[in-house]
Amino acid sequence: MLEVAQLRDFAKRYTAAWCSREAASVAAFFAPNGSLSVNGALAAGRGAITDVAQGFMTAFPDMELQMDDVRIEGDRAVYHWTFIGTNNGPGGTGHRVRFSGFEKWRMGEDGLIAESQGQFDSADYQRQVERGVEKSRLEGRN
Repeated sequence: MLEVAQLRDFAKRYTAAWCSREAASVAAFFAPNGSLSVNGALAAGRGAITDVAQGFMTAFPDMELQMDDVRIEGDRAVYHWTFIGTNNGPGGTGHRVRFSGFEKWRMGEDGLIAESQGQFDSADYQRQVERGVEKSRLEGRN
């Protein structure tokens, strides 16, 4: 496991890779045979991870990922993030989203992510894509 300062630096660079809108840059943070699971959907290997990242980047051309926190929990690192963007990609709704989630990382001996298990509230995400973040939040208060 990386030291806390090293982990924080790694997470900042990972966040910057997402914001670069270069999907292969995101995949480079994973071991060659690493995996990324997003709400249970598995992408194994850098090619598949690149495809997942590209999907978000295409759907949200103005996407921004913010690092909220990163910490060590047992033998895993937990990276908390907030995703902000407008669904203006092909077939997009034009609605703005803002949702948060986290990834639990198992780091490999090479200092790269061997396994990432990502989670976010998919129902809230879908509501925001369909209605926008503001309308979705207002509807949730009624």
